[in-house]
Amino acid sequence: MKYHEMEKSEIEQSLNTNVSNGLSSKIVENRRKKFGWNELSEGEKQSAILLFFSQFKDFMVLVLLGATLVSGLLGEYIDAIAIMAIVFLNGILGFFQERKAEKSLQALKSLSAPQILVMRNGVWEKTDSRVAVPGDIIKFASGDKIGADVRILSANNLEIEESALTGESIPSVKTTHPIVGSNPTLGDLSNMAFMGTMVTRGNGLGVVTATGMSTAMGKIADMIQSVNTLITPLQRKLEQLGKILITVALVLTLLVVVAGIYHGHDAYTMFLAGVSLAVAAIPEGLPAIVTVALSLGVQRMIRKNAIVRKLPAVETLGCASVICSDKTGTMTQNKMTVTHLWSSGKTRDMTLVEDPTDKWTTDNEMKQLLTFGVLCNNSNIKVRGEEVVVDGDPTEAALLMAAYQAGIQQNILRQQFLIEKEYPFDSSRKMMSVIVKDNHGKRFVVTKGAPDVLIEKSESILWNGKQRLLDSQLIKEVESAVDGLAGEALRTIAVAYKPLQVNALPQREHEVEKGLTFIGLQGMIDPPRPEVKKAVEECKQAGIKTVMITGDHVATACAIAKQLGILKEDDLVMDGQSLNELTVEQLEEKVEHISVFARVTPEHKLKIVTALQNQGHIVAMTGDGVNDAPAIKAADIGIAMGITGTDVAKEASSLILLDDNFATIKAAIKEGRNIYENIRKFIRYLLASNVGEILVMLFAMLMSLPLPLVPIQILWVNLVTDGLPAMALGLDQPEENVMKRKPRHPKEGVFSRGLGWKIISRGFLIGIVTLIAFILVYYRDMSNLPYAQTIAFATLVLAQLIHVFDCRSEISVFSRNPFGNKYLVAAVVSSLALLLVVIYVPALQPIFHTVPIILSDWLLVIGMSAIPTFLLAGTFIFRKKSNM
Repeated sequence: MKYHEMEKSEIEQSLNTNVSNGLSSKIVENRRKKFGWNELSEGEKQSAILLFFSQFKDFMVLVLLGATLVSGLLGEYIDAIAIMAIVFLNGILGFFQERKAEKSLQALKSLSAPQILVMRNGVWEKTDSRVAVPGDIIKFASGDKIGADVRILSANNLEIEESALTGESIPSVKTTHPIVGSNPTLGDLSNMAFMGTMVTRGNGLGVVTATGMSTAMGKIADMIQSVNTLITPLQRKLEQLGKILITVALVLTLLVVVAGIYHGHDAYTMFLAGVSLAVAAIPEGLPAIVTVALSLGVQRMIRKNAIVRKLPAVETLGCASVICSDKTGTMTQNKMTVTHLWSSGKTRDMTLVEDPTDKWTTDNEMKQLLTFGVLCNNSNIKVRGEEVVVDGDPTEAALLMAAYQAGIQQNILRQQFLIEKEYPFDSSRKMMSVIVKDNHGKRFVVTKGAPDVLIEKSESILWNGKQRLLDSQLIKEVESAVDGLAGEALRTIAVAYKPLQVNALPQREHEVEKGLTFIGLQGMIDPPRPEVKKAVEECKQAGIKTVMITGDHVATACAIAKQLGILKEDDLVMDGQSLNELTVEQLEEKVEHISVFARVTPEHKLKIVTALQNQGHIVAMTGDGVNDAPAIKAADIGIAMGITGTDVAKEASSLILLDDNFATIKAAIKEGRNIYENIRKFIRYLLASNVGEILVMLFAMLMSLPLPLVPIQILWVNLVTDGLPAMALGLDQPEENVMKRKPRHPKEGVFSRGLGWKIISRGFLIGIVTLIAFILVYYRDMSNLPYAQTIAFATLVLAQLIHVFDCRSEISVFSRNPFGNKYLVAAVVSSLALLLVVIYVPALQPIFHTVPIILSDWLLVIGMSAIPTFLLAGTFIFRKKSNM
């Protein structure tokens, strides 16, 4: 259908819809069955079966499977079946790890889906764009992402950025007129809006003409189907590390095999032992565990109202040294309330008026001030019995509530006045205007916005019922009133108007918004969120500076910043005008000492981010508007608001706050730090365990000893003792001091802060005590080698399970409650239980080459197992006391 050629009535008839009421729920359901969900289908995903079999494509696993085949051919059926079973179990574990990560990432994708405002059953409702169907009536405004292909029915200064589809670098100006022509290109369709494009100016209303893969974007997606896999810098580092570790492990394993054969061991046995050792020693599951740890951490963040859109942000959060945060709604409650009115030199405190209805009838300026605040307003007030609900922007909602308290009702005004044209609020203009016609046919402009801007645009002022020329003395009166209200942390909104000639209807803002008559000010307060002060203090303890960025007056910003503990005695405050006069280089010299930026535009944010980054800071920047997007994208961690944020801002961000709350940023940083620390914990545990396993075999071969561990035991340790506790460490709760440390340097290596030494020293001790236990028992009765191997097997497992509790802290095993991680306790208990099962269950003893251990030898096993952890912990405590 060529909807771009149709008139409004034809479109309604063709799509069987109604612009006034939209579609009914029943029609929507029927159309969804016909057209499907409004989303782009993805390329074919790997099936669960293929994903499972991909777990066995690793070279070392294939070698091991080949070796088990040889075992079977040589008649070693029990060994072959046991090894196959362990490899199979390992594959299942890897499968579930990857599946979990895949589902987590998919959940994130759906959570960050764009929102649309759609008319259903005669009521406007905000919902996910995926529910849209052809015939839906939708609204869109500056900052919104178009959720489907739409025929535009109403356009108010509407401009849409369509470069993704058309290649045009400048936004397309939109109209509503039918376009007739032979095969017009997408760029020529000025009365259409397309899925995935961004509204950069104005607002509009339209009807959905195509959804999903039928849209222009869908047709392109069909041609270039691809699914991008997110790989974080840490995962990339670990992949590179894995290659190094594989080389080292293979060299050491080869050394073990050669030494064993040299000292008279059977070549086949040594080959199987070598392959098993290589499979156990190579941390092939490390990237998968990191992915799971990241995705589980991301899920925890979602529960704390923070959606991570880009996985690298999880790592970067732990490095953040500065948070640049909006004030309104993020640090404050976003529940604006008008408390003071100013007009004709008089200030009225609305909180002191018990029955305001009688007051306003005799004060024309105040009544006009409130009335015009309702007319120049996009919010709606609904009265349900005694409950009054306002839907819309918090500032506009406050203006409506102030008028309602004075007995001025929005529904009555809408019957008396017709809004003919609207010039939406723009952050660069800092004002909004409407052209209004009353019941007598008179037209006039009503404007609201920042007081300093409206004073510049005004030629006169309404003063005690008369229009007076706005001279320098009266300007000082207004500025003094603004300062007085701002000093009480009030945000001030100015209101002005201008009569128009009957037939004149200017089209551009600059024609409308000049020569105004200033009426007065409305002062409103948005109180700080109670939890933010504590969050700011915790960030300070964590070495993170909080900077407030706001478009509000300097005095208002300072008052709130002092209440929240952001602005200290020696800190500087800078306004937008001063910021304009500085280059980025000049700002760099001062930026370290500035805690509040007031009266700034979104464009200033990019300069602030750049200056801070040039000083070596890792910057988190919040924003919600279209113009915030460049700064959000440039910041190391771009943060968009989930409630008030535009789709443009969300698209540019790496983190979305579902509750628009500053305290959520602090919680996300804490979680980000903890995720990184947990990854370090299981790297420490896995590698120390692997070092211990290799060294016990290597030292035994170099000393011409029998094999301390048989291949099946090595594989069992790799599956049970290494895997389960390592996963549990990824779920560990943050340490108490995690938000009392300085931010991590972004170039910090995985093995920094002594981690490399801890891995080598613990691994060395685990290998040594296992070998000592083996030697003591072996030389006590050289005829009973399986018993000595069982002792070594139990010592190795127990030493690793004790060591895992040491990995929970960078300080000492004694610094944390060992029962603080219930998942780890469960993993350790499970591993111990499985160890006892393979030692004491007669049916399993031939498979794992084990024999029952007598009680007295368990004392040896436990004593030797405890040495690696408690010896080094004791050394740490002794060293700490000696330094005191």
